[in-house]
Amino acid sequence: MFDFLDSGQYDLLGAFWVTAQLALYSAIGSLIWGTALVAMRVSPVPLMRGFGTAYVNLVRNTPLTVVIVACSFGLNQTLQITLGGENFEEIGFRLAILGLTAYTGTFVCEALRSGINTVPAGQAEAARALGMSFTQVLTLVILPQAFRAAITPLANVLIALTKNTTVAAAISAAEAAFLMKEMIENEADALFVVFGIFAFGFILLTLPTGLFLGWAAKRLAVKR
Repeated sequence: MFDFLDSGQYDLLGAFWVTAQLALYSAIGSLIWGTALVAMRVSPVPLMRGFGTAYVNLVRNTPLTVVIVACSFGLNQTLQITLGGENFEEIGFRLAILGLTAYTGTFVCEALRSGINTVPAGQAEAARALGMSFTQVLTLVILPQAFRAAITPLANVLIALTKNTTVAAAISAAEAAFLMKEMIENEADALFVVFGIFAFGFILLTLPTGLFLGWAAKRLAVKR
């Protein structure tokens, strides 16, 4: 039953390594982009606030598959944007990171905005009374507390991001789901084994993240 794993035909570790890289780079990009979006959403500048609100509501309610495919067809095949990739696999990988970042950043934004709502308004008012600018209030007073309060929802977002990397198979990024599709086509008599292997692989990727961030949420919880 497991003979096909010994043949060397399928690079399981390589596929899951690509998935781990996709999740890591997309998580970093999503945290940066989500922080920028939440800054826009609470900005006193109406134009920035309007853009942040419109972007979050539009992208968050668009299926991820549509976002990923739009990055491939719209940016690469139509506009010939390669993001520095030298071959098809590199281009697909980088476009997948871009699509996942653009999509997941909206959920990071909303998680952080929920964290901002836990910060007492009096703290921001006191900071402004001391002469601090909006940027100083946001970066020195509000966001540090918002991140601590939003660790649990952020953990859920990052775990969902890891599982969402499977959508990158739609543009042929060589990650785990793309290999699983190939194995299902070639190993029809071992479907449950294939499913079990990939389910176990994703558990290994997501469970440590959930446990660590759950511990961090308790350790860094804001005492009020």
